[in-house]
This record gives sequence, C-alpha cells and structure tokens, in this order.
Amino acid sequence: MKKQILYLILTIIVLACNTNNKENEKSANPQLAEFLEKYWTEREVFDAFGSTSRGETKYNAVFNNDLTQEYIKKYKDFNKNYQSELQTFDATNLNENDKISYEILKNQLETNLANDFENELMPIHQFWGTHLTLMQYGSGESDQPFKTVKDYENFIGRINGFSAWADTAIVNMRKGIKIGKVLPKALTLKVLPQMQEQVVADVTKSLFWGPIKKLPSSFSKEEKTKITADYTSAIQTKIVPSFKKLATFFEKEYLPKSRLSSGYSEIPNGKAEYEHLVKSWTTTTMKPDEIHELGLAEVARIRAEMEKIKTETGYKGDLKSFFKYTTTDPKFTPFKTPKDVLDAFHKIHEAMEPQLKKLFSKVPKSKFEIRQTEKFREATASAEYMQGTIDGSRPGVFYTPIIDAKTFFYPGMESLFLHEAIPGHHYQSSLQMENTNLPTLRKYYWSGAYGEGWALYCESLGKELGIFTNPYQYFGALGDEMHRAIRLVVDTGIHSKGWSREKAIQYSVDNEPTSLQGATAEIERYMAIPGQALSYKIGALKIRQLRTKYEKELGDKFKIADFHDKILSFGNLPLNVLEATMDVWASNQK
Repeated sequence: MKKQILYLILTIIVLACNTNNKENEKSANPQLAEFLEKYWTEREVFDAFGSTSRGETKYNAVFNNDLTQEYIKKYKDFNKNYQSELQTFDATNLNENDKISYEILKNQLETNLANDFENELMPIHQFWGTHLTLMQYGSGESDQPFKTVKDYENFIGRINGFSAWADTAIVNMRKGIKIGKVLPKALTLKVLPQMQEQVVADVTKSLFWGPIKKLPSSFSKEEKTKITADYTSAIQTKIVPSFKKLATFFEKEYLPKSRLSSGYSEIPNGKAEYEHLVKSWTTTTMKPDEIHELGLAEVARIRAEMEKIKTETGYKGDLKSFFKYTTTDPKFTPFKTPKDVLDAFHKIHEAMEPQLKKLFSKVPKSKFEIRQTEKFREATASAEYMQGTIDGSRPGVFYTPIIDAKTFFYPGMESLFLHEAIPGHHYQSSLQMENTNLPTLRKYYWSGAYGEGWALYCESLGKELGIFTNPYQYFGALGDEMHRAIRLVVDTGIHSKGWSREKAIQYSVDNEPTSLQGATAEIERYMAIPGQALSYKIGALKIRQLRTKYEKELGDKFKIADFHDKILSFGNLPLNVLEATMDVWASNQK
C-alpha cells in the first residue's frame, strides 16, 4: 500500500511539472504581452530599414536620419519611458517564458541607455552601415521589395531621406574632427572608394538603376515611363550629388585628419566606450583583460590540435609552413567558376542532411538558398546569412563572396556552411522567427554572443554530422576556430592594450592559415566594429560548457537532440539568461 501511495504521489508531481512546462511555453500575463507588443510597434518607428528586412511594409519609404539630435533625444526618451513602465511589473510573479521576455527587454533597454558615447560623430565605416544598406536595398537584389508601383515610389522616399542623412553625417564628422573622434586612416581609405563608385555620369551605370532593369511586365507603359523618369531624376539630383559630396569630404577633409592609431583607447572616452561594447556584445561582465587571457589560452589549445592534423597528413614542415601549403597549393583551389563553388556548398548540405535528424528534432519551415554575394559589395564582404521573412515570401539566404572562383579556398567550406547556413544561422534565426510562443520582440531579438556563439558551436558538430572526413577540411575547421580565438586576443589588444593595426595583423598571420590580405581585412573589421568579434567564441564556449555539464549530470538521460531543440526554443538570449533557463531544463530532465 505504501508503494502504491508513493507511486501516486510521484505521478502527481510529474504531471504537475509537465503541466507547468506547457504553461511556461506561452505568456500567462496578458498585461505584459500587450506591453511587449506595444513596445515593439513603437520601436519600429526608429528602425525603418530593420522593419523592411523583417518583411514589414509600413516604413518602406522611410529613411531614419538617426544622426540628428532630435532623433537621438526621441530614441533616448523612448527607452527611458519603457524602462520606467517595465519596472511596474513584478518579475517574481511571472512564469518562465514571461520572465525571459522581461529580462530580455530589461537588458536591451539598459544597454541602449548606457550607449551615450556620441556615436553620431563617427557614423560611417567600411564594414556595415547606412550608406551600404541603402546600396543593398537600392540594387533591387536585397530586402527592399520592387514588385508594385507603390514599391518603386517607396524607394524614391528613401533616396530623398538619404540626401538629408548624408548632409547631417558630414556636419557630425566635422564635429568629430574637432575633438579627435575620427576613423583610423586605414579605414578612411576603404570608405572612400565605396563613395566614389556611386558617382556616375550615366544613370544606367548606377547601382540604383538595378530596379529599372527589372520593371515588372505587369506595369503599364505609362507606369514604366513615369518610374523610369523618376529614378533618372533621383539618381541625377539626389544619389550622385550626395555620394559626390561624401567622397569629396572624405578625400579633402576627413582623410588628412584621420588618426594613425588603431583602437578606441585613442579616442575621447574610448576606454569606457569599448568596455560598454564588450559588455553589450558578449552579454557578460567579462573585462577586456580577462577576455585577452582566455584568447591566448584558446590559441595555444587549438595550435596543439592543428599540430596533430599536420602530423596525420604526413607533412614534414613546421605549422607556419603548413599554413602556407594549405593556402597556396593548387589542389586546395579546385574551382573554375562561381557555379562550381555554389555546387560544392550544395554537396556539403546533401552530405550532412541524413545526420541532421539525429541532432535536431525540430527543423525550420523557412526556405533556404545559397547565393553569390552581389558584385557591388563582395570586395569588402564576408560570407553571411540573411534571414528570410516570417510570411515565407523571402527565403533565408547564405551569401558567399566569390571574387575569383579560381582562388576560392576549399578547406574550411564545411565549417563555413555549418556556421552561416545549416544548422547555424538558418536554424537559429528561422526557428526563432517561426516560434508562435514568442512575443514579436523575441522573434527578432539579436544577441551576438548567443547568435554567433550558436553558429560557431555548430562548426564543432561536423564529425557528428558525417562531414570533416577529409583531414584538410577538418584542419580548415580548426583554422576557423582559431580565427575566432585570435579575435579575443587582437580585438582586446587593439582597443584596450594599444596594439597597432600592424601588430594585430602579424599576430593573425602567425597563428592561422590566412593571407596578409585576408588578415588585413579582418583586423580592419575589428577596428571598425569593436567588440563584435568577441561574441563568437565567448558564446560558443558557453554553449559547449553547458552541453558538457549536462552530459555529466544527466548521463543516459541526456539526449543531444533535446538539448539542441531546447537551446533553440527560447529564441536569442543573453548568455546569463540562457544558462539559468537551461539549468531549469536540465533539472527537469532528472
């Protein structure tokens, strides 16, 4: 009888836990749910380009001039107001899902309000930004839709907005010159041709003529004539003059005043700004010195693994000569055309497809494509993933720059695909977007440490997915991992330890299989966007640490597919929130 009673009690407890877990899948607080949706709706006003990228249409004609003092004040007040309202909710009385939403918004508002470093004085660099987004959208090959007459009219609105933004950028950069908050000279030299290339005499040679080349056949003759005339005028009177003005400013005024130093420690209040960026990108309390030491340890560990693979291949030279061998020997550049490269990525996908079901129970509904990066930006672009839309009208796209197919590097393609495509960014971003249990805020929330950390963690799954069978591909994967470990060293070195651009480049060349050109482009990226490069390794190490911990704690009860599905079920999270939430999951498995 006692055993029967005990069994009944245990059954009730298990059922209660299961019921509680189901309840936690959705919001149980209608006031908070309404508050979160209100926040997201009002936030969209400040992020018109982002709204378009998510498939929304309301702000497709809007170009936010985020460099004006009026915009900056409105955005700051917006964040302050929502921070005050959020504090009226009692977090201790929220269910698990609502607590996560609460913590995400709390974290985001605090981060936004802590960013008080006059970013508007240094608004342009070579890696990403408003001028490059406008080029992508205006090419007709990106997120801006060009399907209806209204779509074409919308983008004219954005062209008009860009003219005002460019004028404001110049005014702000002149203020930056006065106080010494300017780009390093090396970066200014990369920005200048981006501007100059948009200054054309023949409108049909403009990047922004792309949509006219693809006017839908459903448009009437009158509509085509009017749209063509409008775009001709917009390019001649808005686009070309604005880019010419920017190009002249960068060449005549900004370049002579650009700094010779490389890091943020050399600009006003730069040390504090870098620490803010480190906290923002890693979602941890780690300090630059701590991250630097972690990077040095990871570089040493991965070098030891590289030595093992070198020995396995039978190569007799030292590791640095092996780097050169794997980046210069013709057998590692087997492609002749861009199609050859794209086909090779498709084959990688096909090879691992049968194993994906063993590691993931849930897969995205969103469609997926592999594309070559557009010509106008491939010279400074990295391989990347662009998220699809929630309505399925645009697929998730893995973009890879192929400047010259004959020099496209074969080792490392597998790890690159795992990271940027499947199961990396495509699985994470798509499942987050498709999750009906998440408020809109969390469908699109992005934390670099989680998003890039997940993608880098996915690179370590190659052997479990039936690839990395070629030692050179595995060496390529180690090279990619080393690349992220080096980032911990050089990003902190540049921005908190006074490293020069040249010292950071040399450190990269000495410790990974890369060319001088490749290392230079990467180091200049870290100079342009401090802290972002730290997020990859910090996030991946945390996810791997959690997996190892739960494998030991749960033993036979640990199921890798369940672990992966759960990690992806919350959407993107700050790392501290991720760990606390996964600890609850692991406890429930016991």
